Amino acid sequence: MLNAIFFYRIERWLYLHHIPVLPKLIELLIFLMYNSKVPYQAVIGAGTKLGYGGMGVVIHCKSIIGSKCIIAQQVTIGGGNSRYPGVPVIGDNVYIAKGAIVFGGISIGNNVVIGANAVVNKPIPDNAIVAGIPAKVIRIKDDAVTGK
Repeated sequence: MLNAIFFYRIERWLYLHHIPVLPKLIELLIFLMYNSKVPYQAVIGAGTKLGYGGMGVVIHCKSIIGSKCIIAQQVTIGGGNSRYPGVPVIGDNVYIAKGAIVFGGISIGNNVVIGANAVVNKPIPDNAIVAGIPAKVIRIKDDAVTGK
């Protein structure tokens, strides 16, 4: 299916194979078609999906996103400012709900759920569920094997 992540995979392949102009043209195409910023410099893992084709998603060019993540519409994964410098590193199997903002030089653990419209500016541990403005850990998911 044609969506922003499909076009990202093409532009990323072209970028990694040192083909100069086409990645920038595809990035512009993504912006025009999906009103999204999904740069070819960002590292997005295999199996990651963008909800609703990636409508309104903004990803910083230096962000690192793990595999099998789901990023809903209107999500911003961006760089920080003087108070929160750096860009986020997002683990595997992370679900980021609609309208969430993740910014600053933080790391999001594996198997994390970020609630709708949450503003995440602090590191999140593995298996956490977070929500709110600013986002707080609501719960650490139970491990099905140990039953904790």
